[in-house]
Amino acid sequence: MAFSDLLEEVGGFGRYQWLHVTLISLPGLMMASQNLLNNFVSGIPAHHCNLPANHSSHNLSLYNQVDEKQLLRAFIPPDPSGNRLDRCMRYVQPQWHLLTTNSSANVSGLQTEGCVDGWTFDQSEFISTTVSEWGLVCSLRPLKQMIQSIYMGGVLTGAIIYGGLSDRFGRRSVLIWSYLQIGLLGCGSVLSSSFSVYCVFRFLNGMAVSGVILNGFSLKVEWIPTKTRTVVGTLTSFFFTFGQMVLAGLAYWLKDWRKLQLAVSAPHFLFFAYSWWYSESARWLVVNRRSEEALKSLHRVARINGRPEIANKLTVEDLHSHMRKEIESSRSSFTAIDLLRTRGMRRISICLVAAWFSTSFAYYGLAMDLQKFGVSIYLMQVIFGAVDIPAKLFALGILSYLGRRVSQVSCLFLSAVIIFANIFVPTDMQTLRTTLACLGKAFTSASFTTVYLYTGELYPTVIRQTGMGFVSTMARVGSMAAPAVLILDEVWPALPSIVYGGAAVLASGFACFLPETLNVPLPDTVEDVEEKWSKGGFKFRLKEGRTKEGGASVSDTCQQGGVATKEALPLKELKETEEIGLNAL
Repeated sequence: MAFSDLLEEVGGFGRYQWLHVTLISLPGLMMASQNLLNNFVSGIPAHHCNLPANHSSHNLSLYNQVDEKQLLRAFIPPDPSGNRLDRCMRYVQPQWHLLTTNSSANVSGLQTEGCVDGWTFDQSEFISTTVSEWGLVCSLRPLKQMIQSIYMGGVLTGAIIYGGLSDRFGRRSVLIWSYLQIGLLGCGSVLSSSFSVYCVFRFLNGMAVSGVILNGFSLKVEWIPTKTRTVVGTLTSFFFTFGQMVLAGLAYWLKDWRKLQLAVSAPHFLFFAYSWWYSESARWLVVNRRSEEALKSLHRVARINGRPEIANKLTVEDLHSHMRKEIESSRSSFTAIDLLRTRGMRRISICLVAAWFSTSFAYYGLAMDLQKFGVSIYLMQVIFGAVDIPAKLFALGILSYLGRRVSQVSCLFLSAVIIFANIFVPTDMQTLRTTLACLGKAFTSASFTTVYLYTGELYPTVIRQTGMGFVSTMARVGSMAAPAVLILDEVWPALPSIVYGGAAVLASGFACFLPETLNVPLPDTVEDVEEKWSKGGFKFRLKEGRTKEGGASVSDTCQQGGVATKEALPLKELKETEEIGLNAL
């Protein structure tokens, strides 16, 4: 018997699991706000050069009896399209003759200069942003995207650091600290007096976001039974979906970057306050030789679930008999190198790295620049959040009925198809292009849902958090690279889409070589993973005690679409299957 059997004995998915999963999932409402905050905090308002110091557009409009907007034509040249005023240039001398009704003068030869007196920003869409406060426009415009890249750099660093720390100090401790770090640094960033100070706060904030995402997910997965992992993993991801809509509502209501920053950071003090109620992962406690604490946690869970008789009967000896393998494995310390040391672990890690990178690469390529769609940025954020709802329901269906591997491959491949399709849509068909972009985001969102669940099920308990940190590192690299790829549209407008779609196609091919984990207990040791991979490229055998009467086991996923079939397959036949695919790694 294994730890999954102990969870069933103490109540399965009972009252404790409901409370535990709900409380850990609530911060997901704010995680979307943290990841997509730059769209609003660093939104670019409409702007133009300030008029010379000795001129006032209001006084001049009264004197000349001309509308203020019309008056700007005497000071600001049109942009290259001719449809609006230039945002970065102004005339050296006022051109009053341009205000006459019949004026058709050629302005291309008139002398212009940069915005030496700063800019005037329109406040109808944003009252204040980092862009308007620190003048991140014209030649400084790349600094706006640098804020997001620095934040994602922090998320990347946090994935590396907090993944390892949680395997050493526990999921609960690192998660509690991460809540406090976001609360303190997020609120502290409101006091930023300069661009560089704000970037430092965002970097450290990104580190803490990784701590919350990685440890929150693992703490949920390690306290719920095998049969409920799919439903729980998918439904709790809706907190992130609704969080995108919450962000749009808060941004529309406040329209001031400091107030918005405070609004999305302060709730983490509440999460910090109630996180002390969490129980540390009993799996982690056992493999780290803290069996007494694990037993107390199981007793507590049993009492909350209404199983006091189990709490009185369960002993340390029972715990050790159920988890003998895990205890023996805990004598060895594990590092990121162990993710690549053995054949099975190496294959899993390489395939997951490709899936995480491409999913994040395409997702943030679509979601980070909402102002390019030409409609209200607040409306676009709501739409982009809303499309996640059917996407996650779709993911839930295929995860449960087709399995993890087919789901991952399908989501990546379909997102690539839609990205490629958008290349052939004319630029003047903006509605169709926006619709396809929303569908592409929907499939990348479904891919995120799948890969989070899949990764937690593939890596063993003794190194799960290190594994999550390792593979999600590539997701952060993808999110950092996504904005840089947009620069390629200066070479060829379709090139960014080709890069995004090509990466997704490549990753879908790698995902074909991952094993199926549908209805399979979580592996606890590296030996569990290697045993399940031995002499059968795509076989995960059910552990003893989980195999139903009649010898039912997981069938050949390469031939059966990656899911367990109803027909029994003898273990001998599984062992004699030839090695295929990436076994040579």
